[in-house]
Amino acid sequence: MIEVNLLPGGRKGRGRGGNPLAGLVSGLQGLTRRSGGGGRGSQVDPYMAFFAVAAAISLGYMGFSFFSLRSETEELAVQIEEAVQDSIRNAAIIERTRQLEARGDSIEERVAIIQEIDAGRYVWPHLLDEVAAAVPDFLWLREVLYESDNPLTVRVTGRAGSLFAITRYMRRLEASRFLRSVNPETMQQTPSEANPEDLVYMFELVMQYESPGIDELETVPLFDDAVSQAQTAEPGS
Repeated sequence: MIEVNLLPGGRKGRGRGGNPLAGLVSGLQGLTRRSGGGGRGSQVDPYMAFFAVAAAISLGYMGFSFFSLRSETEELAVQIEEAVQDSIRNAAIIERTRQLEARGDSIEERVAIIQEIDAGRYVWPHLLDEVAAAVPDFLWLREVLYESDNPLTVRVTGRAGSLFAITRYMRRLEASRFLRSVNPETMQQTPSEANPEDLVYMFELVMQYESPGIDELETVPLFDDAVSQAQTAEPGS
């Protein structure tokens, strides 16, 4: 059995190995006795003192943890607010980027349509130029009519003073780089409108337009030329 001397300055109780808890309680009792005047009725239960100290330490730790957690919560709230603001800005940027991409796709489609139209803008000028340039002597044209697409087919009607003039005209058309499949549809002899006593040949020819190879033509892109001109004019301006 272990005996504890509660008097200040007294010797420790029996037993070779002292109890650390008993020493702590003895110290607390000594402090209590000093504060209470040293009377016998001022003794304090050592276990109550121990639990009081433990409760004080626990409350201190809980207060420290509470304030630390509150500080971390405030920091997290600030970080969340900054993240929300960044998300709003990024969402606006993403939406603007999508609008620009959609606008770019629309511009590309329009450019493709314009380039397609530009590629075919000289079809009829070439065709009419070849039809007119191949006309020999003693042959007159009356109409050049559109027939169909894919490939572009036209019908040429006119009058000629002889079959030789019509034959020569067909050979010239077939020699053109823009025309192929020149075939006569009708060919008959009829009185001339100017002089009924003169006989002329009424003819109708059907032919197809054929675009020559790119190596046979010199083309200039519509938009590249405009861009190059703008870039050339920019340094001087």
